[in-house]
Amino acid sequence: MSLWPVYTGTSAPHDGIEKLPAPPPWRAFDGGPRLPTPADHQDASATSADRLHRARTYRPTDRAVQLVNAALYLRRPLLVTGPPGSGKSSLAYAVARELRLGPVLRWNIASRTTLRDGLYQYDPLSRLYAAGRAAAADVPPDGELEDHLRLGPLGTALLPYGRPRALLIDEIDKSDLDLPNDLLNVLEEGQYEIPELVRAARHTPTAEVMVDGTDDRVTVARGRVRCLAFPFVVLTSNGEREFPPAFLRRCVRLELHQPRDAHLEQIVRAHLGEPDAYARDLIARFLSRGTDGELATDQLLNAIYLTGTAGLDAVSRDELAEQLMPYLSRSGDEADTF
Repeated sequence: MSLWPVYTGTSAPHDGIEKLPAPPPWRAFDGGPRLPTPADHQDASATSADRLHRARTYRPTDRAVQLVNAALYLRRPLLVTGPPGSGKSSLAYAVARELRLGPVLRWNIASRTTLRDGLYQYDPLSRLYAAGRAAAADVPPDGELEDHLRLGPLGTALLPYGRPRALLIDEIDKSDLDLPNDLLNVLEEGQYEIPELVRAARHTPTAEVMVDGTDDRVTVARGRVRCLAFPFVVLTSNGEREFPPAFLRRCVRLELHQPRDAHLEQIVRAHLGEPDAYARDLIARFLSRGTDGELATDQLLNAIYLTGTAGLDAVSRDELAEQLMPYLSRSGDEADTF
């Protein structure tokens, strides 16, 4: 019997999250009132056809399965590092689909992203304009503070859902130097405040606030949010920077590599069916070229798909495959040819 019975990596949706044991006492949370996980059914983790396909076809390594379960058991974020195209973000969609965690909440990080961007967005100008229009028309203001505020992906993930939500924080290594440290307290404590609602709590103790990704609203009491089931958080990094030790020690760390040999063939089979003779030859060429520079698995998938459907002769197919699989970076001065 597996030591990690929650996530299996088989891609078949199931209720294994219900088998998750109680958290360690230092990672127990007690937010409320309990909210139902939205649309926690088989394919609810994908919000588009491409993401659904990625979730269904993802083939994790045994090590990835073990560390996903470690993150689930310990209620810790999973920091996934690897080169482009190694499946870092797809992992979040695959886990969410298999464990029926609802739609994945995605937070894309850029150089100017701040913690507040992930927690909530508040537009004071729209509220001011609304108040001005109401005053000019001599009518009561149209809407309250809560109508100009929406929770972000991180803020939504930390709502007191009865089952964990899945949160993808993509490309954390592209952030400002302060963001990883700013995340520490929120991810450690599983809670946050919305200052605008805290200040208004004396007169308006509860607010109906929109959540990320939909127009649904949830009740926030006195401007404070605390999780009940800690979310499954995947932070991805291309390895372009170092993170502070205080941040790293709070994460379960998984390093992904480009798939090789049988694992790569499994991925091709999952996406495109049983490979024919030419596809197997392309796989072999792809593997042999991988020692000279950086390639991504989706380059191989593109080449197999297009050369198999374009109706080309052998020479033209080889030329097209070469153009679709250029090195992303080079490890030497070798010519970029087959």
